[in-house]
Amino acid sequence: MRSLGHQIVAEFYGCNRDSLNDVNFIRAVMVDAAEKAGATIVAKTFHHFSPHGVSGAVIIAESHLSIHTWPEYGYAAVDLFTCGDTVSSETAFNCLRDTLESTQVSTMELHRGQVDMMDPKDGQVRHKPLVVSSH
Repeated sequence: MRSLGHQIVAEFYGCNRDSLNDVNFIRAVMVDAAEKAGATIVAKTFHHFSPHGVSGAVIIAESHLSIHTWPEYGYAAVDLFTCGDTVSSETAFNCLRDTLESTQVSTMELHRGQVDMMDPKDGQVRHKPLVVSSH
């Protein structure tokens, strides 16, 4: 199935609880996963909750990577949404699974923007629109 994007919704269980509560660690892990996946980072934002837990996102030109952690349960919910053929959501997934020391995972994969259901005016479906020069 041809699609604009690939999304992995992942649940990581049995993770290192201290790591899941460290906003600097989570930020570094998410940025590393984006870089290893071949993504172009546009912005990043992370927040540490009191008394525990971290939420954050790395916005990439090709979509986003996000995480929400529950250190008290050793659990992290992760969403890896990538578009195009140059970024690997699987690489980001493997990086996060290993770095967070997850002992068990559950995933769901989605194909977003099914090409067969689109009707572009010029017959081509692109991941990013062409820039039209004003010259």
